[in-house]
Amino acid sequence: MNGIKIEGVSKRYGSGETAVDALKGVDMEVEPGEVVGLIGPSGSGKSTLLKCLGAVVEPTGGKMTLGGETIYDGVWKISDLRALRRDRIGFIFQAPYLIPFLDVLDNVALVPMLSGYSDGDSRARALELLEALDVAHRAAAMPSQLSGGEQQRVSIARALANRPPVILADEPTAPLDSERALSVVRILNSMAKQYETAIIVVTHDEKIIPTFRRIYRIRDGRTV
Repeated sequence: MNGIKIEGVSKRYGSGETAVDALKGVDMEVEPGEVVGLIGPSGSGKSTLLKCLGAVVEPTGGKMTLGGETIYDGVWKISDLRALRRDRIGFIFQAPYLIPFLDVLDNVALVPMLSGYSDGDSRARALELLEALDVAHRAAAMPSQLSGGEQQRVSIARALANRPPVILADEPTAPLDSERALSVVRILNSMAKQYETAIIVVTHDEKIIPTFRRIYRIRDGRTV
């Protein structure tokens, strides 16, 4: 499978009597073109799982495959984790984290530029995504001039800029009202299908939970 496959992933913080098992053998699969919800109470392990998948935190055990390539199997199988995060994984956060001194077009184009694409190719790719997300008319605007919904659309375009096989979204609709939140979910589903991207959305947002075709619940470090 070229999406996401997680097999028996565990994560222990600390050692001895003070050890905490944040993940206790998580199994999960997301197909290309699919958006899956990941829900659970605070402290259940959602953020830890996302950090492991995003190669920010090293698991204690298990196996992770992204885009058809095993990235972790007891140890990291990728030598350059920074390049993995830059080129193979898109991140969407609760806050857009746009660079305030770059306009919208350059905020998106910067990602492929950092991967070695030419300025022209990078900006063409950025404009294509902004058009698909209906914010191309704001390409020359600065982040501070955008509404909250527009900023989140730009952050989605940035996450897709390198055509990653995987996108990890951490509470992407939390700061948005119901209409804008549902719009973001529709966009994620459309982009997933269009670009054959596997997307995991961590959320507490009850208004968007019914929109997922599949939901994983994580409780006490295990998927249910």
